[in-house]
Amino acid sequence: MCHKQIKITTYDRLLRSWENSMEMVRDFQNYADITDDNEKAKQAFYDFAETSAQNASKFRDLLLEYKN
Repeated sequence: MCHKQIKITTYDRLLRSWENSMEMVRDFQNYADITDDNEKAKQAFYDFAETSAQNASKFRDLLLEYKN
């Protein structure tokens, strides 16, 4: 048995989820900005960016709450 195992905590998972959500906001916003040939896809990317931003905000709140 290895005594040097890495333990991933709830805080670690919250932090990673927050970071991933923020990255998704940037990606979807960028996709929307460069999509010129399909308005439906462009709007979907903007909507996904907004939803990801809301998720990022919730993860941030959870992180702050967990830290305290």
